[in-house]
Amino acid sequence: MFKVLVSDPISDLGIEQLTAASDIAVDKKPGLSEDELVSIIGEYDALLVRSQTKVNARVMEAGKQLKVVGRAGVGVDNIDLKAATQRGIIVINAPDGNTITTCEHTFAMMMALARHIPQAYMKTVGGEWDRKSFVGVELRNKVLGVMGMGRIGSEVARRAKAFGMSIMGYDPFLTEERAEKMGVQLSTVDEIVRNADFMTVHTPLTPETRHMIGKAQFEVMKPGMRIVNCARGGIIDEQALVEAIDQGIVAGAGFDVFESEPPAADHPFLKHPKIIVTPHLGASTVEAQENVAIDVSKQVLHILRNEPFVNAVNMPPIAAELRSKLQPYFELGEKLGGFAVQQIDGAVEEITVTYSGDLADVDTQPLTRHVVKGVLAHHLGSEQVNLVNSMHLADGRGINIVTQKSRATKGFTNHIAVSLRTKQEEHLVAGTLLNGYGARIVQIDKFPVDVAPEGNLILISHQDKPGIIGRVGTLLGTNDVNIATMQVGRKLVGGAAIMVLAVDKAAAKEVLDELMKLPDINTAKEIDLY
Repeated sequence: MFKVLVSDPISDLGIEQLTAASDIAVDKKPGLSEDELVSIIGEYDALLVRSQTKVNARVMEAGKQLKVVGRAGVGVDNIDLKAATQRGIIVINAPDGNTITTCEHTFAMMMALARHIPQAYMKTVGGEWDRKSFVGVELRNKVLGVMGMGRIGSEVARRAKAFGMSIMGYDPFLTEERAEKMGVQLSTVDEIVRNADFMTVHTPLTPETRHMIGKAQFEVMKPGMRIVNCARGGIIDEQALVEAIDQGIVAGAGFDVFESEPPAADHPFLKHPKIIVTPHLGASTVEAQENVAIDVSKQVLHILRNEPFVNAVNMPPIAAELRSKLQPYFELGEKLGGFAVQQIDGAVEEITVTYSGDLADVDTQPLTRHVVKGVLAHHLGSEQVNLVNSMHLADGRGINIVTQKSRATKGFTNHIAVSLRTKQEEHLVAGTLLNGYGARIVQIDKFPVDVAPEGNLILISHQDKPGIIGRVGTLLGTNDVNIATMQVGRKLVGGAAIMVLAVDKAAAKEVLDELMKLPDINTAKEIDLY
């Protein structure tokens, strides 16, 4: 008989699978203090929480027979994942439970924007019968740009088609084949900004997506655009948006999220006549609250019964002997995946990981998860991608994962090569661990190098010509970008070559654009390995 403690308010329907199971005993004790929780958790096999209960290292230590902590929701900020992993406790969440409700809230905002519903309501209940001020627009025959074609973005696109809208979709992992099946025109951010009538964002907030819609995008935006954000605050530059609305570029905006929540009392969104706001209600429906509990209860049941499960957010248990062999390579694997994905353009179709040397003799599946996490996390964010779901997320995006092994040492005791293939190109990066030096990148495409996989790097492909290094250094110095180290790789004198520069701070896009204009430079890309 397994014992499950529910320490936060969760509906009976949400945990019905557990209460109905003959081998499960459920105790509902919401509102426990930390001391009270610590005093009783030792007798339980599973703990179900929402956001109120703080499951810290002290609680984990007291949970001597605790096997799983389930979070009935998406975020796991209230759970100490490191402590859970160290004690072999699985932490699961419910990433799919909010999909439909957030999608529907997006459409509610879009319809409210199109027809000025909140503004018209306020005037009407205030005693004014004003029909002339609120002439709206139809969704039919309009172009909707969807930034982020994951679960929620895909559901929004499906419903928009039923409204007679044409869909332009952007996602770094969306292939042409998948877009065609969904009836979506695969587009860039710039194409959506210039051509869409409505735009909705459904990407995670990462360094890459922060202010992905900012002043530069508003300057070229199609006049009359209406923008909805029910994803994360910070994806759209709030101040730049207000300026674009006041300049007549953007017709209106609907926001469920803010860069800082709750927003300050003087936030410009709160009293702007063309901006609709709600207090982060995307997941706030009865059905969503029940669905996340149902999803987590199902997975808890599977874990306790030693059955296959999904949606774990911490590292699965690894045998101590295997962990000791692979542990030094985990960070290298993630850095190689993160480097490789920043080399390429287009949607990744295949990830090939080749292990050479001593690594060919061990089970490298846990290490492959780190590589795939590194590839996906650059675009999706580390909050959404973890070691358990990385393979599942890759499969859901149609990315093929190939692993190969070779006893050949390639001059190193161990060697990991990561190759990414898109429809247009294929790039490779390889690394190893060197005694006394730590992790090193030793190959980029066909070129041998010796680079520490850390910090801000600039990767330049060029023709091997006299003076090119000096021109690059001068340009970066003029733009206050200090070079820490430089590596140059080539095969033939005067042929194709690469340059890898470690710099003290990220180079602005304008600096990269200037580099591209230098003679004999083919490409210049920033690689962020923090």
